[in-house]
Amino acid sequence: MKNGKLLIIFFLFFSPLFGVDNQKLFECYQIFSQKKAELQSEAQNLIERQEAFESLKNTYMALMKKKEAKLKKKELEINATLAKIENTKKQIQKLLAKNKQILQDIKNAKMNKITQSYSKMKAKNAASILENMKTQDAINILQKLSPRTLSKIFAKMDAKKAALYTQILEGENNQSKNNPNTK
Repeated sequence: MKNGKLLIIFFLFFSPLFGVDNQKLFECYQIFSQKKAELQSEAQNLIERQEAFESLKNTYMALMKKKEAKLKKKELEINATLAKIENTKKQIQKLLAKNKQILQDIKNAKMNKITQSYSKMKAKNAASILENMKTQDAINILQKLSPRTLSKIFAKMDAKKAALYTQILEGENNQSKNNPNTK
């Protein structure tokens, strides 16, 4: 009896569920099947899009690596070229310094020959020539002469010119004593 009562209660309670029309149940299954197929199709589309994105990303990364490699290669080439330019610049500077020194040596040798010529001349002739020269050229020659020869030339020179040259020479001597880098 107890089983019977249970059965009746069960039937009363769950009868609305069993009373559902099979046709409606079949339609629900079809709707669920369609939705499931649509969701699976969308999932497949998302997977394909993700694969396409990954492929594009990998292609982009490979392209970026190639561009970085080319950029580094160009950078190395530019650095090598800059190093060559710097080396050439240093060589040119060395050559310029060497040429300046050679030119200075030539000027000194020339001046020494001129000075020797004036020291061998008669004082009267040397004084006459020096008076007619540009002041700086005359001073350059007079600086190199010995004091004895210089005094003989000054003695034969116009007094005003001799005084001027003496003042200039004295100023240069004072200047060279105060500044050891001055010649």
